[in-house]
Amino acid sequence: MGPRHLVATALVEPSVVADVELRVMTDDLWLWPVRTAPVVVDGPRLEFQLRRRLVEQRRGAWDDAATWTPVWIGFGDAWHEFGPDGNVRPTGPLPWAAHERLWHALDEFGPLVRFRRRLAGIPTVPTSDWPGLNLR
Repeated sequence: MGPRHLVATALVEPSVVADVELRVMTDDLWLWPVRTAPVVVDGPRLEFQLRRRLVEQRRGAWDDAATWTPVWIGFGDAWHEFGPDGNVRPTGPLPWAAHERLWHALDEFGPLVRFRRRLAGIPTVPTSDWPGLNLR
């Protein structure tokens, strides 16, 4: 398994995706719609599968989010330590302050954002198009 980046996965009502992105950016968090994320090969398929799984896991509680936009929210420079060549080199777990900032920012959007308070790892590919990873 190659390098991974910790992200939160959320469903966002399409009319507020840009607002959520701007809000999380103030805490050095990065939002990518799954459909257009640089590490995704088949965006439309993964978007459909992820949305369906998230909605079905909630057994009816999130049915109104069945057409919402799945997004990943990752952590930028401020939340990582860097090696001498500029690559991310985590020295331990992500600080709890990073978790708190993320959950607080998403809570501000109330019923327009659906998420579970947990992180997942997504594969990364060194690229300048993926801000926040700083892989060079």
